[in-house]
Amino acid sequence: MTPQSAIEALNAHSDEAEALKMRGYPKVARPYLGVPAPVIETLCKEWRAACSLDERLAVCAALWDSNSFEGRIAAAKLLTQARIRPDDTEAWALIKSWVPEFDCWAITDAVSIAGQKRLVWNPERVEDLVPWVTSEHIWTRRAALVMTLPWTKQNTPKEAELAVRDQVLGWAAELASDHEPFIQKAIAWWLRELSKHDSPRVHDFLSQHGQKLKPFAQKEAARKLASQDYARLFNG
Repeated sequence: MTPQSAIEALNAHSDEAEALKMRGYPKVARPYLGVPAPVIETLCKEWRAACSLDERLAVCAALWDSNSFEGRIAAAKLLTQARIRPDDTEAWALIKSWVPEFDCWAITDAVSIAGQKRLVWNPERVEDLVPWVTSEHIWTRRAALVMTLPWTKQNTPKEAELAVRDQVLGWAAELASDHEPFIQKAIAWWLRELSKHDSPRVHDFLSQHGQKLKPFAQKEAARKLASQDYARLFNG
């Protein structure tokens, strides 16, 4: 498998009618191929099985540099794997190198899901995200929250996991006054997921910082809390 053969395989599934529909959605000027998501999944599964890690990284880099929407989604999916052998250091470095080029939520979130796996594998990498929280680039700020979503999931977190959870809640507090809709949505997403496993922390966060959030984000963040809690938090 070569980078060029991967690009050609993706292009072979292009559909101009579907591509035309897609161009109007992200509102970002780039090539759209109209390749369905299940086809991208199938191709990535085949490429993952056929490539060494070095080959896969080269394919990912080429797909990303092609700048097509589907190419960038495929690059992200190729690196979405719980464990990458023999070593995932270069995979993480490649993911980080893409962050400044994020320009829409779909690509940001697809790469962030790949990034989640690399952070869970080595939680010390969460420190790499600290400067992202104050970035002028909206999608970098969003990625800091989306990549750390795995720390909302534990019912009985260990001390180190709680430390990350509280660290990210600190980022969310810092970003609560950022009224960019995609940042508000990311904060609400993080809090809603956390409320399923640690509702007291979400209640405390909303008590202290909830009034800074947009009303739609308040409602989404508190959606899994008891209705009376929402009333106390936001209706006086």
